Amino acid sequence: MARATRDLKILRQLEKKSLWLACWMIDQANRREKVDGVKVGGHQASSASMVSLMTALYFDVLQPQDRVAVKPHASPVFHAIQYLMGNQTLEKLENFRGYHGAQSYPSRTKDVDDVDFSTGSVGLGVGITPFASLIQDYIVAKGWSATGDRPGRMIALVGDAELDEGNVYEALQEGWKQNLRNCWWIIDYNRQSLDGVVREGLYDRIETVFKAFGWDVVTLKYGALQRAAFEEPGGEALKEWIDTCSNQLYSALLFQGGAAWRKRLLDDLGDQGKVSALIDRRSDEELSGLMNNLGGHCLETLSETFNGIEHDRPTAFIAYTVKGYGTPLAGHKDNHSGLMTSAQILAFQEQMKVRPGHEWDRFEGLDGPASEMQAFLDSVPFFAKGRRRHRAERIEVPQTVAVSPAAVRDEISTQAAFGRILDAIGKSDSELAARIVTTSPDVTVSTNLGPWVNRRQLFARRELADLFRDQRIPSAQKWDFSPKGQHIELGIAEMNLFLLLGAAGLSHSLFGERLLPIGTLYDPFVSRGLDALNYACYQDARFMVVGTPSGVSLSSEGGAHQSIAQPLIGMSQDGLASFEPAFADELAIIMGWAFDYLQRDGEGDPDERTWLRDETGGSVYLRLSTRQIEQPGRKPNPHFAQEVIDGATWLKEPGANADLIIAYQGTVATEAIAAAGMLADRRRDIGVLSITSADRLNAGWQAAQRERARGNLHALSHAERLLGKLPRHCRIVTVIDGHPATLSWLGGVMGHKTVSLGVEHFGQTGTVSDLYEHYGIDVTSIAETAASLTSGREYAATMKGL
Repeated sequence: MARATRDLKILRQLEKKSLWLACWMIDQANRREKVDGVKVGGHQASSASMVSLMTALYFDVLQPQDRVAVKPHASPVFHAIQYLMGNQTLEKLENFRGYHGAQSYPSRTKDVDDVDFSTGSVGLGVGITPFASLIQDYIVAKGWSATGDRPGRMIALVGDAELDEGNVYEALQEGWKQNLRNCWWIIDYNRQSLDGVVREGLYDRIETVFKAFGWDVVTLKYGALQRAAFEEPGGEALKEWIDTCSNQLYSALLFQGGAAWRKRLLDDLGDQGKVSALIDRRSDEELSGLMNNLGGHCLETLSETFNGIEHDRPTAFIAYTVKGYGTPLAGHKDNHSGLMTSAQILAFQEQMKVRPGHEWDRFEGLDGPASEMQAFLDSVPFFAKGRRRHRAERIEVPQTVAVSPAAVRDEISTQAAFGRILDAIGKSDSELAARIVTTSPDVTVSTNLGPWVNRRQLFARRELADLFRDQRIPSAQKWDFSPKGQHIELGIAEMNLFLLLGAAGLSHSLFGERLLPIGTLYDPFVSRGLDALNYACYQDARFMVVGTPSGVSLSSEGGAHQSIAQPLIGMSQDGLASFEPAFADELAIIMGWAFDYLQRDGEGDPDERTWLRDETGGSVYLRLSTRQIEQPGRKPNPHFAQEVIDGATWLKEPGANADLIIAYQGTVATEAIAAAGMLADRRRDIGVLSITSADRLNAGWQAAQRERARGNLHALSHAERLLGKLPRHCRIVTVIDGHPATLSWLGGVMGHKTVSLGVEHFGQTGTVSDLYEHYGIDVTSIAETAASLTSGREYAATMKGL
């Protein structure tokens, strides 16, 4: 076992200070006046179980290139450590869980201190670390890592209850497939979850699972005091008792203290001479300290163990800890959301030697001069290079990307057009082509990534030839694995897809190298990975996700593969600009814009033309279709490209006395256009509105309304400019192969009566025409709905004419 590399005496002082600050922070947050009557909360016990582990890591073991996902409930400890290092402010600690205060759970985007990975959604912070390691390997393999440092360790501080989350095991399996390295999971094995004590035998299951996936497992069960006691006469009997003691009993005795320990040990072990003498030699306080001295709370053990790992194999550390360690809450089964009482916090303050009025002082209550403490902190390796957020140069996007891959009257689907656009980029030697990395959960070919992968190949740290090609077996896929490859093939778990996109989409900040990640999946299964998608967006990761094929237009695949709610997900997901183009020229424009949008990091001031905050950038979601439709001829429009990006453009501009507008999004364009044509001689000045992004069109309208409420009466959104010239009697019919609520809000923009068509129920098998008719989004249904909304000629006569 390696020797500890730092001064253990000072580490213990910092452990004590971190524990005090974390508990005081939570206490004070819950003593603020509750103006809205809502519980503030916090996790004093869960924080306490992590204090020793985090002290050893942050003040001794970690290097600047290491990255850590902190257990969500240990957020106060993280903020306390950052405060001691000067990276967090007193004002934000005093306002913990308050408006603009330190966040309840570590947040890359909301906290001012140096958060590597946001956490809070249990299990996802754990799951992203293997994918961050994979992305680090990708960057190193390309020769882009200019720091010269050894690769960083991607570390997750894991609550034992987090191991109940299924995504954790999906990530483990994918890590095994990808030959994972430089990844540590440090499990806070306090054996207590939100509602009680964990089941017996969990340790054996955890160890077995990790070893099955090729991880090293290091158990940190006994602290230095316990190991020394085991060497005393009678120590083997004590060790056997500890090893066979149930989780519930051990926790109960931890809470009860030294006298209870003594009685129980003597009752269970009997008068065995040597072991009885071992117990009798210790006071109640010393005996309690011995039994509390688990491996996860022994700084000597932690420092020696962590610093002794010199290989890059993935390693799981199972650290036995006490929930509530060092506090009056230690071991009680109800301590998860428990808070110290006023009397308990006062006694705790006295125990910590913190004078009233000096609770926030950085070195209050510590032994030794402040200058010695500060000198130690100044030399901590992890913080030696300052804030560890990197920046990367912008990648130029060639104008050719926005050129349509299809000619007028060609029949092509948006999914096929996506494949052509990406393949054209892949043919070039541009920096854009070099920085794109694609990934897919086992649907690479069926989402039209095949041509790109044939050209750019698959990524692996070691070369692996395509044996089918070597054996001269014909195949459309010519796939070799090598460090030069630019496609990462995943297993079928969509959670892993979004975790990888999240890690790749943070590469500019984590590793200082720009990647432009693109992930494809079947559109209905966006929902399966939605938690991880939300998590990636919350961290401000930058990526393009392509959901394809989509909707009932998938026809014979049936209802399990036909998406309905996904357009609404695209609209409601923060940090994600959602598009559903109908035609190849629109898609090309959107992709050209998207590659630039992924790289923006400006301020949040809105564009006064659209009132969208485009300069902040974000991720992009494309909802595409396999349905081939004829590409339209366009009338000259110098603003066409910009209108496509803003969310809508007139395919057929209405006249001054328009009775009717048909607005569509996506592949139902052909039905909307045909319906307008059928009604053209019966309705005046009919218009057809092509909506490429209900998300952006709606967001701009909402933002403009807010701006007007603030007093800027001239604020006008793109939607209002498009619909503002329509007569009040004009009616709107909207249609989408998705939930009709996606477009139903259009009637509220200027007060036009609107009927929205779409899909509200699970799909089924059949032809496209069968399903469109069944769900009322076929040409006749659109025309009938439109005819019934407006006066024009007599309704019956109109429909007879149809």
